[in-house]
Amino acid sequence: MDILHVTDADDPRLDDFRGLTDVALRSASEPAGGLYIAESAKVIRRAVLAGHRPRAVMVQQRWLDGIREIMSDHDVPVFVVPDAVAESVAGFAVHRGALASMHRPALPSVASIIDGASLILILEDIGDHTNIGAAFRAAAGLGADAVLVSPRCADPLYRRSVRVSMGTVFQVPWTRIPNWDAAVSELHAAGVSIAALALADDAVSLRDFARTRPDHVALMMGSEGEGLSPEALARADTVVTIPMRGGVDSLNVASAAAVALWALSES
Repeated sequence: MDILHVTDADDPRLDDFRGLTDVALRSASEPAGGLYIAESAKVIRRAVLAGHRPRAVMVQQRWLDGIREIMSDHDVPVFVVPDAVAESVAGFAVHRGALASMHRPALPSVASIIDGASLILILEDIGDHTNIGAAFRAAAGLGADAVLVSPRCADPLYRRSVRVSMGTVFQVPWTRIPNWDAAVSELHAAGVSIAALALADDAVSLRDFARTRPDHVALMMGSEGEGLSPEALARADTVVTIPMRGGVDSLNVASAAAVALWALSES
C-alpha cells in the first residue's frame, strides 16, 4: 500500500473516480476498463473479503486509518485528498469518506451458481440501480442462494447499486443470463421450477404457493413499469401474485422481492 497525498483535483491519477454521477456512460461498466467503484469502508471491506481485487483508493484524511487496515495486504495506491478535492473529482459530496476502484471479476456460469440452490432470484430488465441494490440486499438477508440478471438489467456493480445493497452484492453469487432459452434449459436441467411474480387472472396466491413450494425454485421479477415480459412469462412454470389490499395492485419491485423471498424462505 502506497499512501500518496493529492491536492489537485485535476491530477490524472484520480481519473478512476472522476465524474461518477454520469449514469448513462456507466450503465454497463463504471468506469471503463473492467472496473467498478466501491463506496465506504464497509463496502470496500466486503468487496475485498469476497476476493475482489482493488486497483486504487481515494480517501479523505479522517477515514485513512480504516482504509489502511483494509488495504494492508494489497499493493495499491491510496490517494489521500481534501474533502473539496474528493467532491470535485467524484461530482458529489463523498460523505462516506472513501472510494475504491475495483477490478471486475469474471462472471461465473449460470450452471455453477444454481448448482444445489434451493431459492434463486431472477431480475429481468430492471433499470433502476437503487432497486437492484435493494433486491440484492433482500436476497442476501432472506436466504436466496443465487441471483440471475437479464442482459438488459442494470449493473449490480454500479456504485449506487453496491451502496444501496450495503455491499451484499458481493455475498450472493450472481451472473447474467445470455438469453431466456439458455437460462430456462439450465434451470430445468438442475431441477429448478420457475415462478413468475406477476398480475394474472390465473395466478396462484404467494401464500398458497409457499405452502407447497418446490424444493428448488427460481422467483422471476420484472421491470418497474411493465413487469415481466411476455417472453419471460411464457417460460414460467407458475405465475404467483402477492395478494394486495386498499386498492393497491402491486409493490415496488424490491419490496415485492423481499416479501416473496421471505415467504418462500420460511416455507
